[in-house]
Amino acid sequence: IHVAARAQGRQGKLKVDHAEFEARLGKVLALRVGRVRSLRSAERLSGGASQETYRLTVDTADGEELMAMRRAPGGGLDVEVAPPTLATEALLMRSARAAGVPEPEVYYVLEPEDGLGEGFVMEWLEGEALGARIVRARELDGVRPQLAYECGRVMAKIHAIDLDRAGLRERLETLTPEELLHRSWDRYKDFPTPQPMIDFTARWLLDNMPATFDMALVHNDFRNGNFMVDANGIVAVLDWEVAHIGDPMRDLGWICTNSWRFGRSDRPVGGFGEYADLFRGYEDESGVAVDPERVKFWEVMGSFWWAVGCLGMAEHYRTGPDKTVERPAIGRRSSECQVDCVNLIIPGDVELVAGTDLEDCTDMPRVDELLVSVRDYLRADVMAATSGRTNFLARVAGNSLDIVLRELATGAEARFREQVRLEALLGRSGDLDALRWELVHRLRSGEMALDDVALTDHLRTTVVNQIAIDQPRYSGFKTALARAGIEVPE
Repeated sequence: IHVAARAQGRQGKLKVDHAEFEARLGKVLALRVGRVRSLRSAERLSGGASQETYRLTVDTADGEELMAMRRAPGGGLDVEVAPPTLATEALLMRSARAAGVPEPEVYYVLEPEDGLGEGFVMEWLEGEALGARIVRARELDGVRPQLAYECGRVMAKIHAIDLDRAGLRERLETLTPEELLHRSWDRYKDFPTPQPMIDFTARWLLDNMPATFDMALVHNDFRNGNFMVDANGIVAVLDWEVAHIGDPMRDLGWICTNSWRFGRSDRPVGGFGEYADLFRGYEDESGVAVDPERVKFWEVMGSFWWAVGCLGMAEHYRTGPDKTVERPAIGRRSSECQVDCVNLIIPGDVELVAGTDLEDCTDMPRVDELLVSVRDYLRADVMAATSGRTNFLARVAGNSLDIVLRELATGAEARFREQVRLEALLGRSGDLDALRWELVHRLRSGEMALDDVALTDHLRTTVVNQIAIDQPRYSGFKTALARAGIEVPE
């Protein structure tokens, strides 16, 4: 389950091998969770790009039982992390459970003396948490028509939690919409990369900031893939790690963000429902009328926020401690979010770059043959021989090689045309990186008007050609081409 990135701070990685890790954990469980006699195994699950998730198999007086554990990457004890900490995340889950929100029971919050890092152990619940399956699985056909309405009601229950009574107010940040925007924008500005569409969207958000808003507990990552579902509805709301106090409409806009529709762009709520049903569920539970325009603002903010979050994953790969193949792959998903911003605020015509034929080369072997051989080995041999997280990461690695292949085919021509457009737009020549930085600085300073047609044409064409490299199957890419009257390639 991919979750939005946030500033992680510097973490001290615990240098413990898996056998010692399991031994320590077994002692802690036997001591702190009364019915546990011993730990049989701790298996790290796929997904969880910001935190680690484990399936624990334990022995109890009544026999074998499953539990779950959530832990900081590498077992890090993060002394500089922005709230909430994992201990606060456990309190959030306990508070939500008490308010009628579907949640697992939290059994124990790890202490420093446990030697396991930051984390907590909780009830294992059965249900589907993969967004793509929630959208398509036949066994969930019966629940999908009611799911958007149920999401609205669950969100309303979260937003109604008494922060003072739960002891959460002093443990969470309070962020206005403008502060949340600047938090992400400032974080992106620290990255050594110019991404003009991100700056353009930030300017648009500033110009369209909500005039009035309420302040409440915001889950801040409530979307398809961050809750579990079975045939009866929502089983558990997951991943509270970026919760804060702010505008509750943030949650309604986030679940509608196209990144979390899993290819079903025709179903704006999580790929399974309609705006009207989400709003009705929220209004029936809370008695508060929903303003669709305010939700649209947060939908744009959602794509902007995740565009920055994806880049944060790439940055975290560079700085550690969890250098998995998943992090740079998620970094390339920033263009998905940027094309969603294009479709929401500057839709229109684009010019798509045609790829070159990589087979038109006399080298033996060609570069593409080397890449394809490794990709096919990962997808066939490695995936056939593995399961769990290793199987998942082999798939991710194969997908990353596909990106490299598409970059080889179209990247040079796309960058050449981008440079030509930038020289015309900025009125000077220069290398591509320098021109990108100049455009970014003009956008940040306000010198460049957002309604400049040459600017919006350039941004739209640049982003669409980038997503053609990064993920041509993404629904936002297909939407952009359809709006431009271009036949969607197979």
